[in-house]
Amino acid sequence: MKIAVHGRNFRSEAFTSIQQMFDKLHELGFEVMVSEGFQPFLNEVGIQRSNEVVYSEDSELKEVDFLFSVGGDGTMLESITQIREKEIPILGINTGRLGFLATTSTNDISAAINSIASGHYHYDARSLIHLESNQDIFNGLNFGLNEFTVTKRDSSSMIVVHTYIDGEYLNSYWADGLIISTPTGSTGYSLSCGGPVVLPQSSNFIITPVAPHNLTVRPMIISDSSIISLEVEGRSKNFLISLDSRSKVIDSSVQLAISREAFRVRLIKLNENNFLNTLRNKLNWGLDARN
Repeated sequence: MKIAVHGRNFRSEAFTSIQQMFDKLHELGFEVMVSEGFQPFLNEVGIQRSNEVVYSEDSELKEVDFLFSVGGDGTMLESITQIREKEIPILGINTGRLGFLATTSTNDISAAINSIASGHYHYDARSLIHLESNQDIFNGLNFGLNEFTVTKRDSSSMIVVHTYIDGEYLNSYWADGLIISTPTGSTGYSLSCGGPVVLPQSSNFIITPVAPHNLTVRPMIISDSSIISLEVEGRSKNFLISLDSRSKVIDSSVQLAISREAFRVRLIKLNENNFLNTLRNKLNWGLDARN
């Protein structure tokens, strides 16, 4: 079995657990590949590995069975851009803080590897958002797991986002920006702007304005079989768009259309983990500070 490992710098408290992860993988006879960006940090902090292969291109992941993402949710989003349409299953190991996507704690790494080795896991398939444009804005990485956003730049005045669903006019949002998120992204930027929490398998898009000028405008949920077209205008001729953690500056001549991506992301779901548990734990639902 071949395992790819991608990550970011992590805190010293996680060193022992990550060393145990590599030891466990080698003990079970897994072939290990480490991303080119992660290897220097592992060398710097003295994590011992043996017989590893370093990969730099997505084409080198063709024969990989699983990818371990070591970090937080941002690292998971990076890992997805490496996998692209291959749909390689991802295990998110949380060395960060919140972790809606990276749900395996460092204390549970050994148990998680045992579950994978014995086949005791499920796949949690998550839909992606796809950006269609008249320009190649993100160098072919025109998909995202969480959301697409268009916002004003810096401290400029608000923008107007004319929005259409399947060619029919919906609204002109006078706001600081507009978020179009997947159900997975409903617990991200959209949530902080007043959007609803949506279960991952809901097959929806959430349209959430950022600081709208008209206070009667509210977030809206639509089917992810729809195509959302956007036209942006404002006093400033440049706007900021983003797909997950990748962002670019564009002008009003760029045409934007959002739809569901043709492929999906497969997250490894261990038997004891589910989305509702994650919600309660990460958002502290049911806790009362008075007690």
